[in-house]
Amino acid sequence: MKKNQIIYITGQLGGTLFRQEARQQAEKLGLMGIARIQSNGELRIEVEGEEEALDAFQKWCKTGPEGTQVKSVDVQDGPLQEYDRFMEMR
Repeated sequence: MKKNQIIYITGQLGGTLFRQEARQQAEKLGLMGIARIQSNGELRIEVEGEEEALDAFQKWCKTGPEGTQVKSVDVQDGPLQEYDRFMEMR
């Protein structure tokens, strides 16, 4: 069953590095959504897909790409948006 999750990530995320790697991971897992840095510096990722793929993506978010330091990951369920790709926004 397709779900939507909103993931908030804090830490030393390496500017655009985390967003780019998140997009690549999402695409590998068949997930769609959007990633953007909030005004407070927190990364917000809204992602949609099958539960198994979402679980794998959450696990990846807890460590992130090499060179980043994740401090916290908060996951909330959200309403389906029917994204057709994964986008990075500023």
